[in-house]
Amino acid sequence: MLKSVIQEETTGCGIASVANILGKTYLEMKAIANSMGIFASDKSLWSDTLYVRRMLSSAGVESCDSETAFESWEALPNCALLSIKHYHEDGKDFWHWVVFRRVNGHASVLDSAGYLPSNVRTDFDEMKPKWYIEVKNQWQVD
Repeated sequence: MLKSVIQEETTGCGIASVANILGKTYLEMKAIANSMGIFASDKSLWSDTLYVRRMLSSAGVESCDSETAFESWEALPNCALLSIKHYHEDGKDFWHWVVFRRVNGHASVLDSAGYLPSNVRTDFDEMKPKWYIEVKNQWQVD
């Protein structure tokens, strides 16, 4: 059964999303991130894409160098970091990270937010992605 890592910090969605891709627990990924100088509490990370790419790259996982505008769920690659819940504050854009995955034709979103009734989501009409980062060469399946 597919499960999603739950973020253990209010601002830990990027760490949790990378943990979902790499098949790690939140605490394992947090320790790796912290050793790289990446901390969920660092407000500069809340509107940056480099740190998720750095965490993936350190594990040998290639991701696209740029963000691609979201067009449709069907057009997404088999694995992608998606930005949802966009808002603008003090001149900066912010978002919530989730992981889109498609395995054997079945699509779902792993959302690390602790308040959701299910963290494996298929309520695609409720999510409003703005853009995504393709994850090219890995998807962990339990």
